[in-house]
Amino acid sequence: MTLDTALFYVFSSILLFASFRVITARSPVYAVLFLVLAFFNAACIWMLLRAEFLAIVLVLVYVGAVMVLFLFVVMMLDVGSESLREGFWTHFPVAALVGVVIALEMAAVLLPGFRLTDAPMADAAALRLGNTKLLGIEVYTRYLYPLQIAAVLLLVAIIAAIALTLRKRKDSKYQNPSEQVKARAADRVRIVQMKALVEAPDVAASAVTVTANATAPAIAPAGEKK
Repeated sequence: MTLDTALFYVFSSILLFASFRVITARSPVYAVLFLVLAFFNAACIWMLLRAEFLAIVLVLVYVGAVMVLFLFVVMMLDVGSESLREGFWTHFPVAALVGVVIALEMAAVLLPGFRLTDAPMADAAALRLGNTKLLGIEVYTRYLYPLQIAAVLLLVAIIAAIALTLRKRKDSKYQNPSEQVKARAADRVRIVQMKALVEAPDVAASAVTVTANATAPAIAPAGEKK
């Protein structure tokens, strides 16, 4: 057994264990962490297959961005694991049957590609280009139309997600951008000219003051005699 074969079995065993723990872990946080481990081991297997570009993309995109973001969302939402696990064993036989069927279909499609007799032989020009450049040439020449179809499907999915989140709800407050753009200065501020208001004197208070001054004794200045 060579070193590559031993590493393949090690990474595959860890990948299968992590995949099983993703669906059986009680805590959603642990499930996400096991999913990160599964992606990392899949990237290691791609490195053994000399698909360095796919391995780096898997680590950077899924492990470094998507799964970390999903982990923070799960931790902030504090999703209750008990409610998520209700009815797990009830639907487990059907889910297991579907998983076996998917695995058999994938095996039927992938096994012919592992025949060494049908493997393409790389020439000297292909070896000089490298895996990344060869992958780009294949994607944008032979598989250009499937790539465009996948891009259109992703665009439709993004538009559908935005449309679902922007539905008009009674319990949500939002602003209409089109109405904000149509607003004018005259609609926002209205200047009104009003006459200056002078506070009227208090008649009762003035009468009391005058009466008090009339009844008060006159005080002679110092040095004068009455």
